[in-house]
Amino acid sequence: MENSWQIVRRYSDFDLLNSSLQISALSLPLPPKKLIGNMDREFIAERQKGLQNYLSVLTASHILSNCELVKKFLDPNNYSVNYTEIALQHVSMFFRSEPKWEVVEPLKDIGWRIRKRYFLMKSKNQPKERLMLSWADFGPDKYLSDKDFQCAVKLLPSCSHPYIYKVTFATANESSALVIRPFNEKGTLKDLIYKAKPKDPFLKKYCNPKKIQGLELQQIKTFGRQILEVLKFLHEKGFPYGHLHSSNVVLDGDTCRLLDLENSLLGLPSFYRSYFSQFRKINTLEGVDVHCFGHLLYEMTYGRPPDSIPVDGFPPAPSASVVSVLESLLSCEALKNGMPAVSKILQMSLFSDILLTNSEKPQFKIPTKLKEALKAAKECIEKRLTEEQKLIHQHRRLTRAQSHHGSEEEKKKRKILARKKSKLTAFESGEEHLAKYSNSNNSAGSGASSPMTSPSSPTPPSTAGVSTIPPPPPPPAAPPLPPQMDGAVHPDPSPADSASREALLSSIQNFQKGALKKADTCDYSVPRIS
Repeated sequence: MENSWQIVRRYSDFDLLNSSLQISALSLPLPPKKLIGNMDREFIAERQKGLQNYLSVLTASHILSNCELVKKFLDPNNYSVNYTEIALQHVSMFFRSEPKWEVVEPLKDIGWRIRKRYFLMKSKNQPKERLMLSWADFGPDKYLSDKDFQCAVKLLPSCSHPYIYKVTFATANESSALVIRPFNEKGTLKDLIYKAKPKDPFLKKYCNPKKIQGLELQQIKTFGRQILEVLKFLHEKGFPYGHLHSSNVVLDGDTCRLLDLENSLLGLPSFYRSYFSQFRKINTLEGVDVHCFGHLLYEMTYGRPPDSIPVDGFPPAPSASVVSVLESLLSCEALKNGMPAVSKILQMSLFSDILLTNSEKPQFKIPTKLKEALKAAKECIEKRLTEEQKLIHQHRRLTRAQSHHGSEEEKKKRKILARKKSKLTAFESGEEHLAKYSNSNNSAGSGASSPMTSPSSPTPPSTAGVSTIPPPPPPPAAPPLPPQMDGAVHPDPSPADSASREALLSSIQNFQKGALKKADTCDYSVPRIS
C-alpha cells in the first residue's frame, strides 16, 4: 500500500512537470488521471509503464532533456538552485565598481543552458542603446588558471573579425564571468530558420515550429562560407571554440557573426556534446567544430535538426553539392573515418565559388604565454572528451552483449549446448568408470587367475563421437560344480547342453551300489615269503 501511495504522489509531480512543459507545444504522452480504482495492482503496473514511457520521450528529445525543468525533475538535489537569483547577485557585485551599467530586465529562459543567464542592459552614457549581458559560472572543462582565465576574458573586446559578434565589455572573477554585447533585434540564425521572436523562451521558440522550411541555396552557401572562415581563423589562432550551433550565430543583414567565444574559456559543455561523444574519431576541438557545422548545415538546409546521428539517408536538397558536404560530415562512413579539415570543406564546390566582400581585417592578438596556456587547456579538454568516449564505448559494448545474451535465440542455443555438455559429461564419466574396472582386473591377474567372463557378454560398440550410457559391469563368474562321483571331468554347463545336464543328474540320482559288477583284483599289499 505504501508503494501505491508513492505512485499517486509521484503522478502529481509528473502532472506539474507536464503542465510546465506545455510551453513547448509538444504532445507529450502523460497517462491520464484516474480517481476510482487507482490502488489496483494492475492499474499501478500499467501506470508505472506509462510514466516510464513519458520519461523516455522527454530524454529522447535533445532540447527537452537539456532544459532546466526536466533536469530538476530527474535530479532535484543537484538542480535546486535559483540561478537567476545567483546571477543577479554576481552582476550586482560586478557593477559596484562599474556604475555606468544598469540592468533593465532579465531575459528569462531565452537560452538552453541552466547555469547561464541573460539580462537586458543599458549604458547610462547611452541610454537608448540596448545591450545584452550574459553571465555564467565555470563548467567541467575549465582548465585555465585564474590569472590566465581573467586575462583571456578581458582580451575578448579586442577581437576584431567580420564574422565574430563584437564584445562591448567582459570581465571575470574567481568563479564566473560576464560579457556585454549589443542586443540584436533580429535574433539568431535559429530565429530566422524557425521564424521565432528573439526574446521568447527557448522551449517555445524551437521545440515545435509551426512551419518547417530551410533557407534558400544562396543563403546556405553564403552563411556557410562565412562560418567556415571564422572557424578557420580561430583554429589558426589556437583559440578553442567547440560551441557552434545556430543559436550562437547572429544575423546582421546578409552577414553571420559568431557568438559566445567565452564558453570554451569557462569550460562549458557543448550543445551537441551528447552527439559527438558517441564517436571516438571526433576527439579534437577542430573536429568538434566541423561536426557541429554539419548539424548547422543540415538545419539551414531542411529547417530542422537531424532526427538521429549518423544520418543514413538525406532528403532532397536544393543542390546535390549540399548533400555531398553533409555526407562528408554526418554519414556513418564520415563518423567512422573522422572529420575533414575546415580548409578541405572550403574547397568543396558548395562554398568555393562564394566571394566574400567584407574588407574588415581580422585582428586578435594573443600573448605568447596565454597561447601556451590555451594550448594546454585545449589538450585537457580533448583528453577528457577521449576518456568520456572510451567509457561510452565500453558501456555500449556491454549493453549490446547483454542484449544479445538475453535474446530468445541465444537462450535456445544455450539450452541445446547445455544438453550436449551434460550428455558428454555422463559419457566421459562412464568411460572413466569402465577404465577403472578394467585396470582392477589387470592388477588382480598379476597374482591370480583372472575371473571368468561369460562368453555371452556383448562387446561394447565404438563410441567415437557418440554419447551413450556406459555399459554395466560384467556378471560374476559362476561357482564350480561339485566333483563327479565317477571321477570323470565334465565341461561347464551351458544353455546348449541342458539335455546332457538332465541326463547326468538323473544317472546320479538313480545310482545303486549293488548294481555294480564285481571286479577281480590282485592284491600286492600282502608281503610274500619265498
